[in-house]
Amino acid sequence: MSVTQTTPAPDWRPPWQSLPDDLAERLAPAIPGIMERIIETVPDQIPAYAAARDGHYGKNLTAGVTTALEQLMSLPGTTRPALNSESRVLMARLGAGEFREGRSMDALLGAYRTSARIVFRELSAECARLGLEMSVVIELGESIWAYIDELSSVSAQAYAEAQSAQAGVLELHRAALATALVRGGTEEKEVQRLAALADWRLPRRLAVVVLPADAGVAVRERLGRAGLVVERDSEVVAVIDATPSQGRRERMLRLLAGTAAVVGPAVDWPLVPHSYRVARTLAVQEAAGRTAEPAQGEDDDGAPSPILAADHLARVVLGAEPRVVTQLAERVLAPLDEVSEAKRAVLEETLLAWLTHWGQRAPIAAELGVHPQTVGYRVGRLRELFGEALEDPDARFDLEIVLRARRDGVG
Repeated sequence: MSVTQTTPAPDWRPPWQSLPDDLAERLAPAIPGIMERIIETVPDQIPAYAAARDGHYGKNLTAGVTTALEQLMSLPGTTRPALNSESRVLMARLGAGEFREGRSMDALLGAYRTSARIVFRELSAECARLGLEMSVVIELGESIWAYIDELSSVSAQAYAEAQSAQAGVLELHRAALATALVRGGTEEKEVQRLAALADWRLPRRLAVVVLPADAGVAVRERLGRAGLVVERDSEVVAVIDATPSQGRRERMLRLLAGTAAVVGPAVDWPLVPHSYRVARTLAVQEAAGRTAEPAQGEDDDGAPSPILAADHLARVVLGAEPRVVTQLAERVLAPLDEVSEAKRAVLEETLLAWLTHWGQRAPIAAELGVHPQTVGYRVGRLRELFGEALEDPDARFDLEIVLRARRDGVG
């Protein structure tokens, strides 16, 4: 736990330096009553400490008040820092303890302010009873509030450090859970244990998102507690809640907007490795730049929008065994080997359009941007090359598979 000493500016003079050297001794009779009033008042005014009079909380509160008041009363007439090493450690421990107990830092800061008001009210009344000058009361008030400011600063820093440390541990647990799910083969009892450590409720349905390696920070910030993120050398993998619900798809797309994400199919948790393999197969195709017409669109700013693998499963199937597609292409497109490369590209494009539009000349011409007579000429040439194959349903099916795969850069 860090308890770094704050170094004041060279010309800074603590307000308690101007107080009389014997002030602490003269005010000592009032201190026990002040301590008792603080211990009674703070739990009444700060709801978070309603149970602080008894047990562990009560001991901590008493120790904190005692140490804080003893340190304050050691300062009049000196140039000492507000906190010595012992009191600094205690105030830091109080700040870190607030986080571990699940309370906000506001509760402790409120307790400090409440205590400061009680101390000032009671000690200024004691100063008046002793007949001390108003300048002493003013300097005393400034000293109390400067002292409380330092207490608050030390405790708040320790609270933030404890919060950061736990966040780091939580991220490790969440990464371990994501890795176990994506790797697969982990028993349900172990998965549930990892989920508990990660403070993440295991959803009924999950999906894996695969992104480029440089998307890690953006994805982690957007997903927050909604997903588990693991950053690897070549990619970022996120496991997200894919339980069917109204608006979930739209929310997911908003979270992943502009990240070139590929979202695998929704599955039960034991099948998360399958969702990952499907998403990664499609992501590899995209990353390799092999598609002439990418599956992903662009948003209004021109940034890539996510790909939902469920909408492109045919590409995944073809991409799983690209060599098989290549072998099929060599066989079914063999009739085109006798034409030039330029003519071959034109005829392949025309043949796919012909298969897609069931031979209707007008839509083929519209897609290709040519005159219908040109379509007729090209189709005639295709019939010369392929002959009876164009009338065979099985042959047409094989041709369409191959041509779509080649268009999408598979095989």
